[in-house]
Amino acid sequence: MTDADVPGRDGITALPARNIPAPEALSAEARHILAMARPAAPARPLLDDADGWRRYIAARNAELGSFLAPLIPTLAADVTVLRLGEATVYQAIPHEMAGPPGQTLLHMRGGGLLLGGGEENMRFEAAAMAHRTGRTIFAIDYPVPPDHPFPAALDQCLSAYRALLEEREPASLVISGASAGGNLACALLLRAKIADHPLPSGLILMSPEVDLTESGDSFHTLMGLDTRLTFRLTDFNRLYAGDADLFDPFVSPLFGDVSAFPTTFLQSGTRDLFLSNTVRMHRKLRAAGVRAELHIWDGMPHIGFGGMTMEDQEIYVEMKKFLSRCAA
Repeated sequence: MTDADVPGRDGITALPARNIPAPEALSAEARHILAMARPAAPARPLLDDADGWRRYIAARNAELGSFLAPLIPTLAADVTVLRLGEATVYQAIPHEMAGPPGQTLLHMRGGGLLLGGGEENMRFEAAAMAHRTGRTIFAIDYPVPPDHPFPAALDQCLSAYRALLEEREPASLVISGASAGGNLACALLLRAKIADHPLPSGLILMSPEVDLTESGDSFHTLMGLDTRLTFRLTDFNRLYAGDADLFDPFVSPLFGDVSAFPTTFLQSGTRDLFLSNTVRMHRKLRAAGVRAELHIWDGMPHIGFGGMTMEDQEIYVEMKKFLSRCAA
């Protein structure tokens, strides 16, 4: 323990080790998920080991893809691959449309700004969002480090948005992002503002990774409780940023000028490592005069319980209500 870690100094609080029970009000499925053993995080390469990171990313994407591929047929959506500007996107059209005709989501996936790309992963991402929202989805398969550090992913997201603006009215568009995708969604709007592009009617942020400095309280208080995020993403963040400063607003949009952002839906849970990211962005938006809704679920880890619990379904119900309000 260093002097900086001494209890009572500079607000340091020492807590005894204790067991944390699952909230009694959770569904049985959600309680089961919280009780599951946390898998050990795969060893990560050193920051300057580019080949090691390429292998790490490929292995993690293949592992995730093999898990998700059998689930894609269970999602009521048709997926096609196309180009929007300079970006490869997966368009998903739900079998049953909800809400106003033509409302479209431009969606950015999660994965720590490194993971989640590739055919199976992106097909699932697009189909799942279409299935859950009842809207047409354009999910961007953005490029990642070490070969494509910042601002490569952001550039492609902006290119796709510009291409959509040529085909659709901004009022019919909503930007959405999960985790790392929330980072890109906010950074995209910051770039769009500077370029004087019209902004969409809404913004959906699911546990957004808007602060790559990881300075929020929940990075300390919830470490070990989150069943989805079991380690800090410090090395991911540094690899993504490349030569850029982590405080750069386009790298960490929490530090950007969010005035004039569209009405925003923010989602998190009381066991989400990114809870501080979410609540701080909500306060930032409110302080800037932006209409912002904050939805927090008790006991919920990062990005929900996997999509199959009653609590997950509540997220999608609230999201559909929000999308209908955006259209109105």
